[in-house]
Amino acid sequence: MKPNRVLQFIALGIGFAFLYIPILSLIVYSFNDSQLVTVWTHFSTRWYQALATDDELITAAWLSLRIALMTAFASVIIGTWAGFVLARMGRFRGFTLYTGMINAPLVIPEVIQGISLLLLFVEMGKLFGWPAGRGVFTIWIGHVMLCISYVAIIVQSRVRELNPSLEEAALDLGATPFKVFFQITLPLISQALAAGWLLSFTLSIDDLVLSAFLSGPGSTTLPLVVFSRVRLGLNPEMNALATLFILVVTAGVIVGNYFMQRAERKRMAMAV
Repeated sequence: MKPNRVLQFIALGIGFAFLYIPILSLIVYSFNDSQLVTVWTHFSTRWYQALATDDELITAAWLSLRIALMTAFASVIIGTWAGFVLARMGRFRGFTLYTGMINAPLVIPEVIQGISLLLLFVEMGKLFGWPAGRGVFTIWIGHVMLCISYVAIIVQSRVRELNPSLEEAALDLGATPFKVFFQITLPLISQALAAGWLLSFTLSIDDLVLSAFLSGPGSTTLPLVVFSRVRLGLNPEMNALATLFILVVTAGVIVGNYFMQRAERKRMAMAV
C-alpha cells in the first residue's frame, strides 16, 4: 500500500475516532449504575427508569418534538418556493435584496436574531395586543425563520441541476406551469426536500439560543431544560436521554436514506 494511502486511512481513522468515541462512551455510560458519570460500577438501566418518570424532561421533549415537526414542514413549504424563485426566475427587480434576505439568517448570529425577534414581539404586543405572550408560536416563528434559508439553498442547488427539457416537454404537451411544478419538478427534487426537512427538524429540536429568547412560561423546550440541569453538574439521566435521541435520529436517517435511494433508483430506471 502506498504511503499516501496509509496516511489517508490514518487521518480518516483519527477523524472518525474523534467524532464517534465520545458518542459511544456516552451510550455505554448511560447503562452505568453509578451516579458519577465517569465512574463505571456495573450494568444497570436505572437511569432509563428515572427518565421515564421525569415529567419535566418528557414534557419538554414532546414540546420540542412538536415544534420541530411544525418547523420542518413549514420550512420545506416556504423554502421550496424561495429556492425555486432563486433558481428559475432570473434576475428580477429586487433580486439582490431578495437573495440577501434569504441568506441573512445564515450569517447573522442567532443571538442577534433572538434579540430582534424578541423586540419585535414585545412591540407588536404593545401596539396590537398580539402575541399576548411568548410561547410555542413565537418559538416556531423563530425556528422557521432560521431554517427557511437552509432549505432554500438546498432546493436552489438541486433545481439548477435539473434538465429543463423535461418541464418544457410537459408544457408543450399542454400542462399548466402549476401542474408541471407539482407533477414534474417536485418529484425530481424530492431528495432535496427530504434533506431540507431533516436538516430543519434537527436545527429546530437542537436550538437553544432562539428558544431562550422566544420561550415563555409553560413553553420550555428540551435544550433549555438540559442546559439548565447541566450547569449544575452532569447527570447520568442526561446520558440516557441522549442515547434515546441518538437511536431515534439514526433510525430516521436510515429510513430517510432508504426512501431517497429507492426514489433515485426508480428515477434512473424511468430515465433508461
